[in-house]
Amino acid sequence: MGKVKNPRRVAENEAMAKTRMLRTSPQKLNLVAGMIRGKKVEKALTDLTFSNKRIAQDVKKCLQSAIANAENNHNLDVDSLVVAEAYVGKNLTLKRGRPRARGRFGKIIKPFSELTIKVRQIEEQA
Repeated sequence: MGKVKNPRRVAENEAMAKTRMLRTSPQKLNLVAGMIRGKKVEKALTDLTFSNKRIAQDVKKCLQSAIANAENNHNLDVDSLVVAEAYVGKNLTLKRGRPRARGRFGKIIKPFSELTIKVRQIEEQA
């Protein structure tokens, strides 16, 4: 008597990867995530490779993980994958400070983010 298999969180033609604790603000990360939404994975990887944003390398690593999940876990064709969704969420915030003039305290907030990427296999139009 075994356990019941968990249902899939994504559709049959999709795969997902999630990265937590990325050391950047969600607003900055969303700019890079918006750069790859809706693109084919080869084009998205190229754009992230040559991007000047520091966080683009972490986004690229998450996208490569989603592609590997699609290929190895869900038997999807890598050549026909597109980035279906790329969305950003807040994570924890480190609160630091700095002494300022007249006995005041300047707040320094260091936010963390999380990124979720879903890739979907599309049918090629011939």
